[in-house]
Amino acid sequence: MNRIQPSVRPPHMRPARNDWDIGSAQFSQITRDVPHVLFAPKHYEPKYAYPLILWLHGPADDERQLRRIMPIVSLRNYVAVAPRGMSVGSSHNGPLRWLESDEMAAQAEQRVFDSIDIAWQKYHIAPQRVFVAGFDTGGTMAFHMALNYPRSFAGVLSFGGAFPTGQMPFRHLDEARRLSVFLASGRDSTTYPSQKVCDDLRLMHSAGLSITLRQYPCQHELSPQMLQDMDRWIIEQITRPTE
Repeated sequence: MNRIQPSVRPPHMRPARNDWDIGSAQFSQITRDVPHVLFAPKHYEPKYAYPLILWLHGPADDERQLRRIMPIVSLRNYVAVAPRGMSVGSSHNGPLRWLESDEMAAQAEQRVFDSIDIAWQKYHIAPQRVFVAGFDTGGTMAFHMALNYPRSFAGVLSFGGAFPTGQMPFRHLDEARRLSVFLASGRDSTTYPSQKVCDDLRLMHSAGLSITLRQYPCQHELSPQMLQDMDRWIIEQITRPTE
């Protein structure tokens, strides 16, 4: 099965802005202040309020993962933004994390909301159609964001990311129950094995969350089929009748 390969981070990223075009879709990367990548869809219509995908990268990757996934998810349906995780230790070249500590989690939360603000300032976003998604630890962080700030998101998608532990994930449970949840995992994953997936599923069901679970014939990876299903699932949430 094809895989979305992780990028190799250069030793240092200087403050810069770079644009990449795929047809009339556009990626822009701004690495000063709030490191992130921003995606605008093909044939962007300023008068249309777009759904926003907030993408949280996995380990051994960074915000540029968005540039590889959006051509598979959709080049037309969404605005998307991906912030960079937090550096561990004093080196800017070290691994990037999201929930290494309570202090780091607070800083990461601020970076996530700053990146959403950047997307809002530049593009027309539907406020009730913001979806947070991520791979591996980014998926765990996506759960963390959606459960701690359920009014800010329409749904959460985790690809191989376990349900977060600690920090009282159900403290806003009544509001979190309105969230749509998509959980994807590789059937042969040893990083997020099937038993752990089942444990997380039981926990979320017992909390009254609405969950779509899909397992794929692969190991711990982000496959094209997962990303295509991501597009279909989000569209289903957007177009289904409201109760």
